[in-house]
Amino acid sequence: MTAKPNTQPTIRIGTRGSPLALAQTYETRERLAAAWPDLAQPPVGGVDPVEIEVIKTTGDMVLDRPLSEIGGKGLFTRELDEAMLDGRIRIAVHSMKDVPTYLPDGIILPCILPREDVRDAFICLKAKSIADLPAGSVIGSSSLRRGAQILNRRPDLKVVNFRGNVQTRMRKLEEGVVDATLLAMAGMRRLGLEKHITGSIETEDMLPAVAQGAIGITCRADDEEALRYLEPLNCKDSFDRVAAERAFLTKLDGSCRTPIAALATLDGDQMFFRGLIVSPDGKTVHSTSRTGTRADGVAMAIDAAEELFKAAGPGFFDFMTS
Repeated sequence: MTAKPNTQPTIRIGTRGSPLALAQTYETRERLAAAWPDLAQPPVGGVDPVEIEVIKTTGDMVLDRPLSEIGGKGLFTRELDEAMLDGRIRIAVHSMKDVPTYLPDGIILPCILPREDVRDAFICLKAKSIADLPAGSVIGSSSLRRGAQILNRRPDLKVVNFRGNVQTRMRKLEEGVVDATLLAMAGMRRLGLEKHITGSIETEDMLPAVAQGAIGITCRADDEEALRYLEPLNCKDSFDRVAAERAFLTKLDGSCRTPIAALATLDGDQMFFRGLIVSPDGKTVHSTSRTGTRADGVAMAIDAAEELFKAAGPGFFDFMTS
């Protein structure tokens, strides 16, 4: 007796529709197919066992205002979370730096893919680095973290809100809307746009966003099949590094309204953690570091956050609600 062909996908992946989001989702689909032969190709007469559903989020639709004014990180995940809880999708693929530290009830984050380059990329048609920019130059960025760290080093520059996907920002740069912009090295690489990178900014000069360069995959907590499919995709090193960085952010109650940066690196089972908070105008910076075991990574990050919170004092965070 011949088995009936599948008429429903085994896994439906939810994603934003930007070129970068889709590139990350295609990578996820390829990794699923490599790990699970039953997800590699459809049976004769059946449907693709892995389907992709593009879901437009509030953050994708509101582009004329800074993220800090319209609600922060949840703007890029809320609609995906709702689709998952409604059963429209089984898993969702995210840029981890956009994922809130608190997930909705019923949704978990079991999988982080191998992390890409964590550095920021400097993109400019007029200068080779931030240091080479003339006084008064305009840098476009949607990131308070990047803007604040730039102003800390170069208070003579001007930072303006600059949103849109990578391609949109590149076009605006070519049109002279701004003199330079900064984007994640990981995103540029995933899109095959390395040729547009003027130079990389080392983490000693600009600490990256929490979880920058990491792709995370969420699913429902009760979806045992999805959890089984995702298990071999998870990179333990990347997962542990992101967990420490997100613990730091959680303790500081960070969002898109707070210029916070952190980076955890591993050497075997030794973890080195750096964290930083900076005022939006760049005038005040508090930073710290920790070294310990991988197992203590989250505890180290929380301790680092507590140190910085005390050093800064409660008034330092008034801009979060102002």
